[in-house]
Amino acid sequence: MTDPEAIAPSQSVAPAPRRLARFARGPHLRVGPGLITGVADDDPSGIATYSQAGAQFGLNMLWTMPLCYPFMAAIQLVCARIGRVTGRGIAANMKAVFPVPVVAVVVGLLLIANTLNIAADVAAMGEVAELVTGAPRHVMTVVFVILMAGLLIAIPYHRYVKILKWLTLSLLAYAAVLFAVHVPWGEVLVRTFLPRLTFDAQAAAMIVAIFGTTISPYLFFWQASEEVEDMQHVAGARPLLDEPAAAPAELRRIAWDTWSGMFYSNVTAWFIILACGVTLHASGVTDIQTAAEAADALRPLAGDMAFLLFALGILGVGLIGVPTLAGSAAYGLAEAMGWQWGLERSVNEARGFYGVIFISMALGIVIQFSPINPMKALFWSAVINGVVAVPLMIAILMIAARKSVMGQFAAGRSVLVLGWMATAIMAAASLWMFWSD
Repeated sequence: MTDPEAIAPSQSVAPAPRRLARFARGPHLRVGPGLITGVADDDPSGIATYSQAGAQFGLNMLWTMPLCYPFMAAIQLVCARIGRVTGRGIAANMKAVFPVPVVAVVVGLLLIANTLNIAADVAAMGEVAELVTGAPRHVMTVVFVILMAGLLIAIPYHRYVKILKWLTLSLLAYAAVLFAVHVPWGEVLVRTFLPRLTFDAQAAAMIVAIFGTTISPYLFFWQASEEVEDMQHVAGARPLLDEPAAAPAELRRIAWDTWSGMFYSNVTAWFIILACGVTLHASGVTDIQTAAEAADALRPLAGDMAFLLFALGILGVGLIGVPTLAGSAAYGLAEAMGWQWGLERSVNEARGFYGVIFISMALGIVIQFSPINPMKALFWSAVINGVVAVPLMIAILMIAARKSVMGQFAAGRSVLVLGWMATAIMAAASLWMFWSD
């Protein structure tokens, strides 16, 4: 028998199974801020956009998801690195680089856009709950907001984040929907890369909506600040500027978390477009205004199981998306104002921070009982996000490239190129949005 020692590889090259096992155990495979951020991007208002894309254009908008993925991942990776390297969120780093009025305008617009988006999201959750349970939608809206606010108060961050991670499984509902309907997989594969699309005003508007939904300012603030929250929860952990020895493992972890989280997000969006394309569009239903309408329209076409899975997915991601929207606004304003902040802190320790969360959620409820249409609120949220996204992305990329801020961990050329390409696409999308209006 051959002596195992005689064929042992050199120390620089381990056997493939051993390397794979070591890789699988590595800390870089931990998921957290990136995964939660990715799922929060598929909030109920995002689901409405993707549902409309499938209903209106069938399989011919599937190509947008492979295109969005690297750009979305690149800008989120930059945000995550900023948070972990400096130990501060986006707003705090902007204060160190840009004039205070610039930061104030950006954070102010973020607050307004997020509050309007919260209103649209909780309205969609209430509508879906009414479809599933028969309870009045406004009552369910209030119940959901109280539940989410209560969890934020009662549970420290290190426990609350575990709940959010489990809720990310709700996105699997959209993959499960495809098992309840017929899918022409050959055509799906072709249309994902070779769409039959006439680039008219309607198609252009939908592409703008998809990019605006997928690459959103609130996600920038959330992921950067969550990296800081995670760091503060680990005993002895410090910003990478102060602890460079930890950088290789931490940056690998951030890269894995972000690229995998955004992949999960974009694949799910692709599933939603596909599910609505092969059901609603194929049956002539081409106008969907809300996520709840999409779920309700699926029932007679694909059966109760498809309806229930779609509805439960909306509720699950809403429970992630709404706290993320409220939290990102709170992170931004608290950092800009120099307040104590963090979900690990109690309400008494960070009153201003939690005040922003509760007020933005409360306003989301108020809008439900006002003459303001939640879909109009979502429209204005998209407009404001279009205004703030491009200059904010420029600011983030400038911060990430500055050695005076990031030290030896300034962003590399490849991720910066993708980030600037994403910024150019968002600029074109925003210009088109205003020009078409």
